[in-house]
Amino acid sequence: MKTWLAPSLSALLAISAAWAHAQAPQGAVAGSATVHTEASAQGVIAGAQLLLPANATGASPYLGPLKDAPATARAKVPVVVFLHGSSGLGLKAIAQWQQWLGSLGIASLAPDSFALAERMTYQSPVGKDVYEKIHALRSSEIMLALEALRRLPWADTRRLVLAGTSEGAVAVARHGGNEFIGRIIFSWSCEDNYFVERAQTAIRPAQPLLNVISAADPFFSPANAWLGNPAARGHCAQAFEDHPDASVVLLPGAPHTVLNLRAARQPVQAFLLDLFR
Repeated sequence: MKTWLAPSLSALLAISAAWAHAQAPQGAVAGSATVHTEASAQGVIAGAQLLLPANATGASPYLGPLKDAPATARAKVPVVVFLHGSSGLGLKAIAQWQQWLGSLGIASLAPDSFALAERMTYQSPVGKDVYEKIHALRSSEIMLALEALRRLPWADTRRLVLAGTSEGAVAVARHGGNEFIGRIIFSWSCEDNYFVERAQTAIRPAQPLLNVISAADPFFSPANAWLGNPAARGHCAQAFEDHPDASVVLLPGAPHTVLNLRAARQPVQAFLLDLFR
């Protein structure tokens, strides 16, 4: 496994010391639904945010709900299935990232987890039981996306990558199937902490994967005073130490959402183009 470690990580010690006695903020939970219904399972995919590149449409790129996408395709293209974080598809960074992927000739499909009415949401920190119900919900959306892609004329199902950020990245790390030729884990550390009962990372050792995260992620690094794991490193290196084709990229001074940072895009582009060539 390759680890790209930022030289400024010593700054974490100062941050941790300053926050050592900080108290966890007051969390909150809203909504109660944590299992997709037949209707919401359809909505997850119908309302999924799709970017079809120009080489698939034969004209301009398409960005919008899957239900409104062109019915025909000029060519099959590789696809990144992307699981959004707790803020949903309303995060503008997701569409920007998908458009960037499209410029590389790569389609992307981002299922809409909030198609579920009264879906449970949270403001961290809350109980691990709450998080685990959401993680199970997100994991179920992977299979919904795969089932849809098998029916779509533009999807090259031999070239699929599973990616996700934060809440969505937990499901990416826990998925044990072999349907994808690679994984990208944004802003999740693959460690035991307040966000999970156990990390339960399940990616096969032979599968290529990339972990991109801030070196001082506000939620999952030691910079978080209520992380709940004094031995945490704040990244996935330990989880993948026996994986020969894994890379960890730490971004010094980066925020929680790293999708569109140049320092994040560069390794992602190299990773995807190598897999899809």
